[in-house]
Amino acid sequence: MSVESKKEIQLEIAHVLFIDIVGYSKLSISDQHAAVEELTRIVRASEQFQRAEAASRLLRIPTGDGMALVFYTSPEAPAQCAVEVSCALKKHSRLQLRMGIHSGPVGGVVDVNERANLAGAGINIAKRVMDCGDAGHILLSKHVAEDLEGYQRWRLLLHDLGTCEVKHNVPVSVVNLYDDQFGNAKLPQRFETVQKRQTRLRWAATAAALLALAVVVAGIATFSRYRVRSTLAAPPAPEKSIAVLPFENRSDDKANAYFADGIQEEILTRLAKIADLKVISRTSTQHYKTAPENLPEIGRQLGIAHILEGSVQKSGDAVRVNVQLIRAATDSNLWADTFDRKLTDVFSVESEVAKAIADELRAHLTGREEQEIAAKPTDNVEAYDAYLRGLAYTLKTYPTSANVLGAQKYLREAVRLDPKFALGWALLSYVDARGYITQSIQPTVALREEARQAAETALTLQPKTWRGRSGQGSLPLLRPKRLRHRSALL
Repeated sequence: MSVESKKEIQLEIAHVLFIDIVGYSKLSISDQHAAVEELTRIVRASEQFQRAEAASRLLRIPTGDGMALVFYTSPEAPAQCAVEVSCALKKHSRLQLRMGIHSGPVGGVVDVNERANLAGAGINIAKRVMDCGDAGHILLSKHVAEDLEGYQRWRLLLHDLGTCEVKHNVPVSVVNLYDDQFGNAKLPQRFETVQKRQTRLRWAATAAALLALAVVVAGIATFSRYRVRSTLAAPPAPEKSIAVLPFENRSDDKANAYFADGIQEEILTRLAKIADLKVISRTSTQHYKTAPENLPEIGRQLGIAHILEGSVQKSGDAVRVNVQLIRAATDSNLWADTFDRKLTDVFSVESEVAKAIADELRAHLTGREEQEIAAKPTDNVEAYDAYLRGLAYTLKTYPTSANVLGAQKYLREAVRLDPKFALGWALLSYVDARGYITQSIQPTVALREEARQAAETALTLQPKTWRGRSGQGSLPLLRPKRLRHRSALL
């Protein structure tokens, strides 16, 4: 094996364009060779290809009936390259292509020929997104589309198709990229099939609903009386109860959404430390949009008396946090404030908000709770920023390999920047254990060992925080639940 093939390629985020020649297997061998050569000439003539190659920010992986282009420049690079290739195909009508784009982690492998190659979720998902399309389609993962929405020139070109089931019945959200000069505006066949099935199901559901309607109408008078009695008898929400809704990201850079999510999560975590308060978990509130219209209904659904709304604006090292405490039943504002801080002082905002809410709701605070609310997890701003980026991945709905790997990357960076960052070690242990147990990533011995060592490090740095009163508890998750993986890993 050559020295080059032994060189380890570090795991990192890349922007992948997967290209496939449609109908390749039906061509004769000579026509297959000609099609691949023609595709290669078109791709190499692309301006984006040439720029990335000249800057040594591009890797090319042949796939037999196409290729994968791995860009290390920006999310725009594979999309612009796909557009240029699609436009060039007008002069090559015999060559039919479909393309898929995704941004995600890639890492090094050594192939059967003992040559360095790439693998990972970034490449796998790009191919699966491509598999959802037909000839002429340029399909993007939802993640890439959200990145491109930050650029004005792409917004009108992005057309959401919904969800497509790919390999292993995994759902993938797909967006079609096209206009009258490039791409394919027609709905892919796989989505047409799904729509037809959904239409049949809707007709069946409508028929069933009509049959059930007669029964409902017949009993509505009796039910109405019961409902009135039940409503009158329903117990009121506890006065000292609150839900923290998702914070709005008002930063010019949409990529700062992770920071708004992190501020919301940290305020919720501090409130959850107050035993005299009933605090609704994030899993119960995350599906509510920022600043919803019907707060009384949300209050009834969650069984709480108060709601906290907020927004975060980050620009350079300056942060502005707006919060308002609302009585849910009357939709009336009880308290509001604006905090302008430097990044180095953002922790004080989270503590001040938690204390102000406790005062407004007349919640009793013990001395220990006051200390925990005011605690500063790290003095290293860069480590805290990396922690918030990793935290944002853990807050996503599904522990996919991309989410687990993304969280690991930033949390490892957080504890590298501040080895005494107990909160960072605790969350890294949780991410590793969750990835190991759910097998979102390869459940290796090294992964299990990292989870165990991260847990032990957090316990060593802050034993009173992570252990129960008897000293024998298990490492808790950031939200008010206990992380139950430690005993399984030790």
